[in-house]
Amino acid sequence: MASLVRHVTIDCSDPYTLAGFWASVLDAKVSDEDQPGDDEALVETEGAGLLFVQVPEKKSVKNRVHLDIQPQDRTRDEEVERLLALGATLVGDHRNADGTGWLTLTDPEGNEFCVERSDSERFR
Repeated sequence: MASLVRHVTIDCSDPYTLAGFWASVLDAKVSDEDQPGDDEALVETEGAGLLFVQVPEKKSVKNRVHLDIQPQDRTRDEEVERLLALGATLVGDHRNADGTGWLTLTDPEGNEFCVERSDSERFR
């Protein structure tokens, strides 16, 4: 049997707080084993979990790997508004006149991620 991805690990300053942000984004939960002040925190998802690990240095360059998220019960633009209210920052608008494209945001610690169109927007 081949390997599988168990976690996607993201370096950060405050694992528990950042895990809370991502748990809200994904409608998931932070592991019951994790507490504020811990040096790591896991967001439990149906697929690979997101593991946030405390590191001493601040983020200084663009991520080489990032998450692409797709809203399930709202449009791309509605989802972006929700994420901005949660604390994300819009850093790039790559939408096209025909409705295709995506938006690039950063989480509260500056990690980039993209928001794509929902399936209902793709297949109308």
